[in-house]
Amino acid sequence: MRFTSTVLKPLFILLATIAIPVHAHAQVLKANSSVWPKQAIRIVVTFTPGGAPDILARVLAESWQQSLGVPVLVENRPGYGGNIGADIVAKSESDGYTLLIGTVGIHSINGALYEKLPFHPIHDFTPISFLASTPNVLVVNKRLGVNNLPELIELAKSKPNELTFGSSGVGTSLHMSGELLKEMTGVQIRHIPYKGRAQSLPDLVSGRISMLFDNLSSSLSLIKAGEIQAIGVTSLRRSPAAPDIPTMAEQGLPGFEAISWFSLMAPANLPSNLQQRLNTLTRQTLNQADVKSKLLASGLDPAPGSPQELSKLIQAESAKWGRVVLRSGAKLEP
Repeated sequence: MRFTSTVLKPLFILLATIAIPVHAHAQVLKANSSVWPKQAIRIVVTFTPGGAPDILARVLAESWQQSLGVPVLVENRPGYGGNIGADIVAKSESDGYTLLIGTVGIHSINGALYEKLPFHPIHDFTPISFLASTPNVLVVNKRLGVNNLPELIELAKSKPNELTFGSSGVGTSLHMSGELLKEMTGVQIRHIPYKGRAQSLPDLVSGRISMLFDNLSSSLSLIKAGEIQAIGVTSLRRSPAAPDIPTMAEQGLPGFEAISWFSLMAPANLPSNLQQRLNTLTRQTLNQADVKSKLLASGLDPAPGSPQELSKLIQAESAKWGRVVLRSGAKLEP
């Protein structure tokens, strides 16, 4: 069959009418992503105000609000080991306007600890950047009359299940620090979970609970004021923010390590250009000299990195803490 120009011309016109809207749609998408942000950004924190995740969120919010010219709101949604706030972000639009301060608990512990979660701790999020880490610190009520780890272990063994340890929630790294202590020493102490430090620290000071694992950045002011007794930090090396506090490892528990780390996450399938834009903004903020010194003074060690580095960390930490959860026998219903 021979095609004539009179046959081909309508075909070309039809193809053109199909192609033009597709091309125009692609241009619109490109234009929309290039003008981000054009509305308020919210950063969800899964714990109460005042703790390390909240401190980091407010540092980012203050800096971005000035540089981006849009409101950056910090929304505290505590409870359920961080899962309430994480679920909100996981189910949000992946448009760069809803972000999460990720934690080791949410992304590397809860998947093994909970029988069922309403989201996947890894697959339902886009990694943006590592933010900072802080050692946890074991602190005790001063009326216990112990000053170091050997004394505390001796007391706990003489009173099985009488002493209690608090944390900022079930499944957090603070909870797992206590489980690791129990595993490595054989002590029997009861876990008392809280929704955040705002409730747990006053109970420690009053003696309602015996001891508490907390982020060093959160407890440092009370330690310095002499209101609670620091026993040891959970990093392998002493913290520059509190060099007088010995590590758990150097007090007879070699290899004891349980740091809390924090990251910036977005819902899954965030466009790569927004992922990179947010990563750049995060690096710029945390690398500012005044921001870095402020965070270091509070016990936080800022170390922004690439999304790929964060992804590898989450995988490694998931394997480590999954083993701790398995050995502890801890399992929670959703």
